[in-house]
Amino acid sequence: MSKNTKYLLVSLPASISRTNDHDEALTALRSAVTTDYGTVFPFSIPEFKIGTLDALVQQADELAKLEAGCEGVVGKVGDSLKQILEGDESKISKHKTVNDKPAEQYLKSFHWNKVKYRADKPLGEIISILQKEITSIDNQVKDKYNSYNQVKTNLTALQRRQTGNLATKSLISIVPPSLIIRDSDYLETHLIVVPLTLTKDFLRTYETIAPFVVPRSAQQITTDDEFALYAVTTFKKHSQEFVHKCRESKWTPRDFKWKEGGKEEEGKELEKVKGEEEKVWGEALRLGRTAWGEGIMCWVHVLALRVFVETVLRYGLPLNFVCGLVKTTGKLTKKARSSLDASYSYLGGNAFGRDKKGRVTKDDSATSADMQAAGHMGDGGEYSAYVCYEFEIQ
Repeated sequence: MSKNTKYLLVSLPASISRTNDHDEALTALRSAVTTDYGTVFPFSIPEFKIGTLDALVQQADELAKLEAGCEGVVGKVGDSLKQILEGDESKISKHKTVNDKPAEQYLKSFHWNKVKYRADKPLGEIISILQKEITSIDNQVKDKYNSYNQVKTNLTALQRRQTGNLATKSLISIVPPSLIIRDSDYLETHLIVVPLTLTKDFLRTYETIAPFVVPRSAQQITTDDEFALYAVTTFKKHSQEFVHKCRESKWTPRDFKWKEGGKEEEGKELEKVKGEEEKVWGEALRLGRTAWGEGIMCWVHVLALRVFVETVLRYGLPLNFVCGLVKTTGKLTKKARSSLDASYSYLGGNAFGRDKKGRVTKDDSATSADMQAAGHMGDGGEYSAYVCYEFEIQ
């Protein structure tokens, strides 16, 4: 789906056609938009059980909040997919599907899911089901991606211990066991990482920075591009003081305990966490793909409910309306709206007029406050003479 694609979900009374025929009304809507500004597809919305006027006004407010929540969840799932697929847009787009089909195809062929959201149930009950569903999607994805991030952090830490510099990497495969004094009541071996620029200073002073450092005990084990690793022997009684003085001199003491089979054990741990990371990565990807599609479906059903409730509030009973999905672009959205305003401004009564050149104008000063109070403001807080909701799927 193009990032520049935008949609308008428009509802108009069937009376825009002379015969009150739905097909003719949809044709009239297409003519109003014109192919220059967008393409119009029929959008089927069933009739629902209608409660009191007060209930409808409250439900309109609930649906506005729920739609914002759905859009937010879909956005977060998309961000999670982007993270796990390392920003590869071609791969991301392949996983952003609805029932294994592009989201645009789902929108164009939208039919209300009567199995999950039975139209014969009260509106309040349907709204509650949708609220629970989008919350569940959000929580599942959040939990799984938190698990993945934790495993990935563990793996990164283990890999850093294998590939980092001498100040951070594991020393098990570097330090010969013969250099480590074991089972002594008095002596202890320290492994000290020294910046290459400070090695001369280290060799000149290490014997005197603390009492009872064994003279000439420093042995260079290895070097890398930044550091040199030395083994130094001290009496245990003064080990803490020696370590403290090393840190003051900007030398890094490394904690090290030699263990039989430690190298093999570390390798097994790395392989285990690698396998776990691959497993959770796959689970997170599958869940993200499914959750994105389910989030879109939930969002579009909420949009359909918003259109229905607003249609009842705006046009009244008995219901006789046509709904169309207008596919347009970010640049053409305003022109499409203006074209619709020009054709259907009369539906807004005194809220709209025309200037001396015949162009449609809005009387915002008197109308906006009243319309907002009545819940008839469109997206962005701007009143339109007809029901219209803009949305974009990224």
